[in-house]
Amino acid sequence: MNIAVVMGGYSDESVISLRSGQLILTHLNKDKYQVFEVHILNEGWYVKVEDQKLPINLADFSFEHNGNSVKFDVAVNTIHGTPGEDGHLQSYWELLDLPYTGCGFYQSALTFSKRDTLSVLGKFDIPKANSVYVTKGQEIDGEKIAKTLGFPFFVKPNQSGSSLGVSMVKELSELDKALAFAFAQDKDILIESQLKGVEISVGVMKLNGKTRVLGITEIVSGNDFFDYEAKYLGKSEEITPARLSQEVSELVEQSAAKIYEVLGMQGFSRIDFIVMNDIPYFIEINTNPGLSPQSIFPQQAAYANLNFSDLLENEIKLALERKPIWKK
Repeated sequence: MNIAVVMGGYSDESVISLRSGQLILTHLNKDKYQVFEVHILNEGWYVKVEDQKLPINLADFSFEHNGNSVKFDVAVNTIHGTPGEDGHLQSYWELLDLPYTGCGFYQSALTFSKRDTLSVLGKFDIPKANSVYVTKGQEIDGEKIAKTLGFPFFVKPNQSGSSLGVSMVKELSELDKALAFAFAQDKDILIESQLKGVEISVGVMKLNGKTRVLGITEIVSGNDFFDYEAKYLGKSEEITPARLSQEVSELVEQSAAKIYEVLGMQGFSRIDFIVMNDIPYFIEINTNPGLSPQSIFPQQAAYANLNFSDLLENEIKLALERKPIWKK
């Protein structure tokens, strides 16, 4: 089969996605698959073949090589942010009847919106922080927000990953700067109360027909919170398994599996929580978690004694089994 490992994207997370793609390229079985490195970037869509950049035909996601049209059997999607984590590419591939890894287009679009995800999970008694939602251009009453949430609180772009555009606001004078920082990433913003506790990240996937929690990683950030520097520039300590009691660990695993299933997920996911007073509070879900050497998900797979090449085989199998929504 011809496998497209799709990486890049249009957001500031494209650099991380390119690193993730390299790990997948390394672990796919080259004896079984013809593997192609596909970049989707602002500069264009192309396949890297040796020193060439061969353009993708958007009509059918194929490319020309040595006078032949090459089509893909499966797209392995490792784009963080738009257009690979927000449902856009998934919708396109559905229309082309091209199998792809990860969750479907609806789940991608839903979970990429922090506000909408929290709204859905609120119906299933999932503990979460108190929050306020604002849109660019509307009048924002900082004093009212502070009274509602208390200090410190977090200002986050509604649709962004890797903690891009996120700030901790400790006093009202910092709010305008935090809003500008977040609005640079998205026109919609989520403002959340601080949860004081242990920050953890939980890898979840569908394996052999069952929801499988890979591990719980405790995150000890050298900064005020687990921001971009802490995630990718070594300013954090990541401890797997997390230093939680057995009872709390079981509760976290149950909550992560419930969230994964309630949202109708498929593929690799990483769910972030803050454990406060032995209760896991949901923060967000990443449906295309980072797979770079610094990323948490591969560490958890290793902790679970799972071969990463086998996990990719599982993803390709699930992609081939899923039918496009218009064929169901």
